[in-house]
Amino acid sequence: MEQDLIYEQYRNLGLSAQVYTFGKKIEEKLKTRFEKIDQIAEYNQMKVIAAMQKCKVSAECLNQVTSGYGYDDIGRDTLEAVYAECFRGEAALVRPQITCGTHALALALMSNLRPGDELLSPVGKPYDTLEEVIGIRPSKGSLAEYGITYRQVDLIDGKEFDFEGIKNALNEKTKLVTIQRSKGYATRDTLSVAKIEQLISFIKSIKPDVICMVDNCYGEFVEEREPLEAGADMIVGSLIKNAGGGLAPIGGYIVGKKECIENAAYRLTAPGLGKEVGATLGLIQSFYQGLFQAPVVVAGALKGAIFAANIYEKLGFGVVPDSTESRHDIIQSVIFNDPKGVIAFCQGIQAAAPVDSYVTPEPWDMPGYDAQVIMAAGAFVQGSSIELSADGPMKPPYAVYFQGGLTWYHAKLGILMSLQKLTDVGLVSADKLI
Repeated sequence: MEQDLIYEQYRNLGLSAQVYTFGKKIEEKLKTRFEKIDQIAEYNQMKVIAAMQKCKVSAECLNQVTSGYGYDDIGRDTLEAVYAECFRGEAALVRPQITCGTHALALALMSNLRPGDELLSPVGKPYDTLEEVIGIRPSKGSLAEYGITYRQVDLIDGKEFDFEGIKNALNEKTKLVTIQRSKGYATRDTLSVAKIEQLISFIKSIKPDVICMVDNCYGEFVEEREPLEAGADMIVGSLIKNAGGGLAPIGGYIVGKKECIENAAYRLTAPGLGKEVGATLGLIQSFYQGLFQAPVVVAGALKGAIFAANIYEKLGFGVVPDSTESRHDIIQSVIFNDPKGVIAFCQGIQAAAPVDSYVTPEPWDMPGYDAQVIMAAGAFVQGSSIELSADGPMKPPYAVYFQGGLTWYHAKLGILMSLQKLTDVGLVSADKLI
């Protein structure tokens, strides 16, 4: 197909020839890198299929529509076996009753910590929505209200572990260590599985019985290995991010040591009930099918993130990761140092959406955050971060966080539309697109 015919489609969506041509030049230089991403996706696709085959997923599993108590739900139980096999854990809890990633993390923490225990974060401040869960910001039902203390050790220059600080922070009360793989609303590096392995090995050498939990959100299927293979005791994530492949309409997962998962199940339902109850309400096929296609969807999102880094670095903006760094999650941050840049970027992403493309996002007081947040997400599933989306807090350094795209082509359109909006409001001059 001739390029001018393809461009005609982009032009119909509001893209100028100048922005389109600039994007094509960047894309041409990324072919070799994109091939490597496809290789990882192929590896992970085979891993998912192997797990499904080993656990004997059947048509009966897909056709389960349980209600009420949900006893003897073969689809649910087999799916949890698939997750355990795929992510290399002893057991798994994968439920629509887990409403989001923050809920999954809160569940894992609250079920495995007891009054008098201490929680340690050796990678700095956790994601904003966990501050109220922990009690860093006071909130009803926080860990702090139950007498669970918290300690954190910041990264050195936002990059390296403070091993001496971590050694000093570990004590007889330290029951659980939480390791956030992705950067959240920070400009630090995302942690590779190799770096997580290094950190866990160091922690376990000092306190072997401590539980090491990894917040795996945004990181699933980005690499060939997952954190349980690097020594973690638990990994936690959301089904409306990577693992749900864009098809799961709700849900979260916890995978890891059997005792940790049993504790989480008893907290999710009730002591004595645990994993035995929890109807799947006809959602189970979307959970299976979403996991099946997740490696390819993640690959498309990764390509979009790399494309964004190369576009905006070329234009002189700060980007984390930079255009050449290895990738360990699907998030790309762009630092504008100007609130107008964050707003224009998000409005471009929204304009590229298949749903609510006509809506203009504006900053608002979002629950769980200490500053106004702007979010662009014209998604099929509300809040689905594996779909094309962007968001950022309206505070210095005025960075926007871009992620997702169920296909590479949609991610590409989103980035180009964000550039178009920045050009339209004069934050990117036309002479830089030559």
